Parts: sequence; structure tokens; C-alpha cells
Amino acid sequence: MEISKILCIFVPELITTAMNTTTTIVLVILLAVVIFAGLWMIQHSQFRNEERKRQWELKRESQKAISPIRLRAYERLTLFLERTKPEHLLLDLRQKDPAALTNWSLLQTQQYLLQTIRVEFDHNQSQQVYVSEEVWDEIVNARDQMAAFVISIASQLPPEATSQTYATALVKAYAENGVTPTDKALEDLKKEAKELM
Repeated sequence: MEISKILCIFVPELITTAMNTTTTIVLVILLAVVIFAGLWMIQHSQFRNEERKRQWELKRESQKAISPIRLRAYERLTLFLERTKPEHLLLDLRQKDPAALTNWSLLQTQQYLLQTIRVEFDHNQSQQVYVSEEVWDEIVNARDQMAAFVISIASQLPPEATSQTYATALVKAYAENGVTPTDKALEDLKKEAKELM
């Protein structure tokens, strides 16, 4: 009888102790998991922050190296647009051959102007990697419009017109055009270049 009394007294205590021990083990395991997860999240966050900082530093260093190259590209494209205006094209022609406007035919002058536009563009085509796609599209449009303008003015003159007459008509018509595609491209090119500074 005494054994059953002893068992009745100790068994509930053993069960309570066993349950407390299991609960304690489960709580310790849960606490360990929470601590591990928290440490992992902190470590992961620090790693991500370090990676972002490293990427930002690389980008900043890259910008330092690329900015002067980009500025030169903007300068070259500005020169291209300025050099393909009629007054500059004709000035270039006079410098190459002072008698050109007197001796050349209208067709020869037109071909020279178109070739000069094409050569200037080809010489600067690689600069497109340094400007936005929108600005580059405006530069291409300015080139195309200028070539069309050169052809259009020539077609409005009689075939026997002199180069001097053609040159005068080009400069006058261009001056009366208002804001040209070239002017628009120049304006946007300058605006984009200022964003770099």
C-alpha cells in the first residue's frame, strides 16, 4: 500500500517535472532559433549595405573617369551641329577653295555640302554612347533635316544658277527658318551637358 501512496505522490510530480523539462527544452530551442534568425538578418542586412556602398563607390569612381570623356563628347557633338549650319559649311568651302563659289556649279556645291555633312557626322558617330538616346535622335534628325534643306534649296533654283546664288539662298532661308532642328538639338545637348557639371 505504501508503494501505491508513494507512486500517487511522486508520479504527478514526475509528470509535471517532465512537462516542465520538455517545455523548457522547446522554449530554449525556439529562443535559439529566434536569436539565430535575428543574427542572420542583421548580418545579411550589413552585407547588403556593404555591397551597396561598394557599388556606389565603384559608380562614383567610374563617373570621375567617364565625366571628362562625356564632356568631350558633348563638345564634339556641339561642334558637329555648328559646323553643319549653312554659314559654317560655306565658310569651310571658301577656306578650302576661295574661288569655289565663283567657279563651281550649283550641283558641285550641293554635293560638297552634303558630303561635308556626312563626313562630319561619320567622324562623330561614336559619341552617341555618351549622350542620351533622345539627344542622339535629335542630332540624327538635325543631320537629316540639314541634308534635306540643302537639297530643297538647290531644287528651288534654276539649274543654271551660280554657286554664289545658291549660297545666298541657303543662308537667307536658314536665317528665316526660326528654331531649326539643329538649334533644338544644340539646346538639348547643352542642357544634358549641364546636368553632368
